[in-house]
Amino acid sequence: MTGAAAPQAYLRRRGRLTRAQARALDELSPQYLVDLPDTAIGAGSWREIFGRDGPLAIETCFGNGAALADLAKSHPTWNCLGVDVYRPGFGALMLACERDAIDNVRIADAEVLGLLRRLEPGTVHRLSAFFPDPWPKKRHHKRRLVDADFAMAAAACLEVDGSLHLATDWEDYAAQMLEVLNAEPSLEGGVVSRADRPVTPFEAKGLASGRRVLDLTYRRVA
Repeated sequence: MTGAAAPQAYLRRRGRLTRAQARALDELSPQYLVDLPDTAIGAGSWREIFGRDGPLAIETCFGNGAALADLAKSHPTWNCLGVDVYRPGFGALMLACERDAIDNVRIADAEVLGLLRRLEPGTVHRLSAFFPDPWPKKRHHKRRLVDADFAMAAAACLEVDGSLHLATDWEDYAAQMLEVLNAEPSLEGGVVSRADRPVTPFEAKGLASGRRVLDLTYRRVA
């Protein structure tokens, strides 16, 4: 990114690559990593990227990519995009796709909110953010992904009856999510039973620390 400083939620996490992840980034990036335009992104862009039409599912902050790989494998007709800035996670997701011959996943190295705002309205079938960074210190709460701006952008990019799926193991973040999403008039939903998804490393860490996991699901209404 150039020019103005990146939004607070967009802080690149380098992390340490395993040998396998480094190999995946070197060899598999041309297949999975995509460059998205800095301008409006319409249906034609996804047709070009995936080589076909299909319901578009986006997972942000996807960590090691296990949930996205599982979604793509169980919905082979969907076009599944992972959005993050964590390169070890890119490598882990590429390895999972290579292992299971998953060909309907692509990865964008991008700031989430800016990307959502560039999407053509009503084009996303499913949007997910499982265990986004909770930024637990109060002075860092402004860096959290899920705020009123995110709620507005998510609602705008979802198709009617499209869904938004969130999970967190931080009680005050869950309260913030509920507050901003319930205030968005074109979204309807709330706390639900645990989503059908793999246990992420962040979820396992939270459960081991005794924290309660909350899943939220919202639907875009007309």
